[in-house]
Amino acid sequence: MGEFDLIRRYFQRLPASGVEVGVGDDCAVLVPTPGARWLVSSDMLVEGRHFLSTVDPARLGHKALAVNLSDLAACGATPRGFTLALALPRVDDAWLAGFARGLWGLADASGCPLVGGDTTQGPLNLCITVFGEAPPGQALLRSGARVGDEVWVSGRLGDARLALEVFRGTVALEGAGFDSVRAAMECPTPRLALGQALRGIATAAVDVSDGLLGDLGHILAASGVGARLDVDALPRSAVLAAQPAVMQHQCLLAGGDDYELVFTAPPGASLPDVGVALTRIGRIEAQPGLRVVDGGGTAVEHGLRSFDHFKS
Repeated sequence: MGEFDLIRRYFQRLPASGVEVGVGDDCAVLVPTPGARWLVSSDMLVEGRHFLSTVDPARLGHKALAVNLSDLAACGATPRGFTLALALPRVDDAWLAGFARGLWGLADASGCPLVGGDTTQGPLNLCITVFGEAPPGQALLRSGARVGDEVWVSGRLGDARLALEVFRGTVALEGAGFDSVRAAMECPTPRLALGQALRGIATAAVDVSDGLLGDLGHILAASGVGARLDVDALPRSAVLAAQPAVMQHQCLLAGGDDYELVFTAPPGASLPDVGVALTRIGRIEAQPGLRVVDGGGTAVEHGLRSFDHFKS
């Protein structure tokens, strides 16, 4: 199978609503909503760095798009389309069918059509660029947190990192417990509905991709504020809660790959109900830096840091 046969078989469809020209031309032609602002983000997934070679291809297709849609969610954007740049070591029909199934499943569920991209031969590498939009002045940014705001997070944290520790052999876990944390690592849910519902409510937001410490730290740096974070309040699964405290802190604070939203909002703000749990985990303060405490207010020494491609 040649490159263009591959594209036609697995990645080409008739143009979706809002797409005047999609896959198959030199450029896609999108139809913007009058007055809306474009929001654009790119993420790359490299085999051995971002995912294991043994991952189910359908789950990889899902995750490749999910991590990009999570960026749109963090900004309160509505998805409009995405491009896919895909490097493959060889043409494998079974792998491509599974990958495309996972990719299209999330694309269809999110209303985010594939509009173009590129394929080439090489080490397995996936790069997606997503396009979204939001009304003028309503995009959620990292720079709006104010002293006195509360810090909230969606869903649960830490399961993806716990699954990675199982693969590394540092944690023993099997059965339903392992299945649940592995699903968290391989099939994250981008919080698109929550992000859109937080427009006009949240003062700042970011998705938790590299670890809570670092990602919340981005909000603090961009906003010129500090925060107090209650580690005992961080939402976690029963599987993670059964681990020793040191491992819990590692997974919760510096694990990454959660793709939940952490956001700030004024005290008493009416938060949206979109079917995902929201947990208050801290408060924005004037003193710079991030202070981690327990439920009693005692400082927690942890020595942890979030993931960094060139330091981790």
